[in-house]
Amino acid sequence: MPASLSEYYGAHHCPSCQRLYILLAMNTKVKYSLLDRCCLEVDRGLRTLFAQTRHHDRERPDLDISDQPMTAAEKQHVAGLMRVNHCGEICAQALYQGQAITARDPGVRATMQEASDEENDHLAWCEQRLADLHDKPSILNPVWYTGALALGLAAGFAGDAWSLGFLAETERQVVKHLESHLEKLPVQDEKSRAIVSTMRDDEAKHATTAVKAGARELPTWIKRLMMLSSKVMTRVVYKS
Repeated sequence: MPASLSEYYGAHHCPSCQRLYILLAMNTKVKYSLLDRCCLEVDRGLRTLFAQTRHHDRERPDLDISDQPMTAAEKQHVAGLMRVNHCGEICAQALYQGQAITARDPGVRATMQEASDEENDHLAWCEQRLADLHDKPSILNPVWYTGALALGLAAGFAGDAWSLGFLAETERQVVKHLESHLEKLPVQDEKSRAIVSTMRDDEAKHATTAVKAGARELPTWIKRLMMLSSKVMTRVVYKS
């Protein structure tokens, strides 16, 4: 068994999921039932919410940037923004997991998985930045995760084109959200800026990929509902 695979599932996976990951590594052509995929995604969800460390492929964008002095109020403000971003990445994991479970086309499922992997990098970066600031993620993350998973499942059941459309619109709104955070971050906080900028670029790429894969444009009322839900989540998570 490759060492990298062992590091990937480590101690956070149940024995059944470990066996599934080993089979996947040994035979990439194996076909999984819906129950198998659900087992893997439940395991992934538990790690997303409760694991202390997460596997991610890319180095932090701010790795070579030094922290600059900030006032207590500025640090608290930055922590609030990064907590919102962290919660957003928790929701992204849930959305993509729900969509991947219900996707009919293997190509669409692969698109969801690729986006989820990059979002996992974002999740790790935000969590580490919160630790740098001696702050913590939102205590309500399990609630947001559950709601986002339900939305992902619903989008997937509606059909691959609608699911891709939901992905594309989600990412467009996230790009705008991250751009607003770049305006709100203290000028001297180059570390957080580097993380948020990289996240923004990745999200824009995900939206473009979804459109090219055949995303269907969502009705205006759904877009507005998504924006309203995002605003509620942002206000609540900023302080909790």
